[in-house]
Amino acid sequence: MASFAALRPAERRDAAELAILVDIGSHGFASWLWFAEVAGGSADTPLERGRMKMSRDGAWGNWQSAVIADAYGEIAGTAVGYTLGGEIGAVAADRPALEPVIALQKQAAGNWFIGTLAVYRHLRGIGIGKRLLVDQIEKADGRAVSLITASDNEAALALYEKNGFSQAARAEAVPLFENSRKHEWVLLTRLAG
Repeated sequence: MASFAALRPAERRDAAELAILVDIGSHGFASWLWFAEVAGGSADTPLERGRMKMSRDGAWGNWQSAVIADAYGEIAGTAVGYTLGGEIGAVAADRPALEPVIALQKQAAGNWFIGTLAVYRHLRGIGIGKRLLVDQIEKADGRAVSLITASDNEAALALYEKNGFSQAARAEAVPLFENSRKHEWVLLTRLAG
């Protein structure tokens, strides 16, 4: 385990860094979502909109749900996790690309849900992701833990499967652009216990 990486609860002032890491963890899906909100005039850039979302109080997946990994004098990564409550059942997708993701999340209602697990590229492969993942499993306090990743994210799939997660469901991803890579969203779950 990466003993050089210290985990700490995120603070509101980490919101900009969290937005970057959420975008990295989603391979740009988050900034694509935030871009649509920028068009409505709520922010100047997608990352500014992401920072605003991460700095809100009381929302799913905000700064209060995040853990920061610090290593080598910098923020190295984050995990954002929370209980995915029954209210997910009432959530409707406001654009087609969200439909498969929300459908998979609905299957994980009641579980601890890891919305983001991301490490900066230059600090990957040294145990920080595993440390963040183990921390999220511990936060689940015996409940099942679920997350969603892309079917072509081989490194993430390997990490999760090595740590007791198995594939629970798949849904075809809706392409964001004409030249978007074709993949599926994969719901992985680690059973309670």
